[in-house]
Amino acid sequence: MTCEYCGIGGYGNPIAEKTYWIIFLAPSQRYLGTCVIAIKRHCSALSELKKEEWMEFSRIVREMEFVLDGIFKPTLFNWSCFKNAAYRVKNPNPEVHWHLIPRYDREVEFEGIKFKDPNFGYIPQPFKQGISEDISEGMVNKIKTGLDSMKIND
Repeated sequence: MTCEYCGIGGYGNPIAEKTYWIIFLAPSQRYLGTCVIAIKRHCSALSELKKEEWMEFSRIVREMEFVLDGIFKPTLFNWSCFKNAAYRVKNPNPEVHWHLIPRYDREVEFEGIKFKDPNFGYIPQPFKQGISEDISEGMVNKIKTGLDSMKIND
């Protein structure tokens, strides 16, 4: 059985790999800078996470919010840990993963593409907005550069 999050099957465009987590740029950029942070082992419930995994996740939250704020200037960050999609199939195999969703109270632009957040202040909506591979790679490179510069300052 493949897993789209833990690295066996791959999900989105990989940004960084930590000891316990992997960070992806989500394929849908309905909200500019949307990422997924997934545990690298099979883990189906938050209650199964180990102390060191939580500690590393906490560092990832701080790093990602700092870096994305510097690049895209979102108004706020939403974090969600939904596993609903896993239960849309007969034999669900949920994997712990977090959606990092930057939210904007204004229209923003990246590489000539305009991004709108028409439901700002409400729960993020599941519409899709694809971007080209070139734009995706540009976003990944900017985020990687930001994360790498944080390592120097740690």
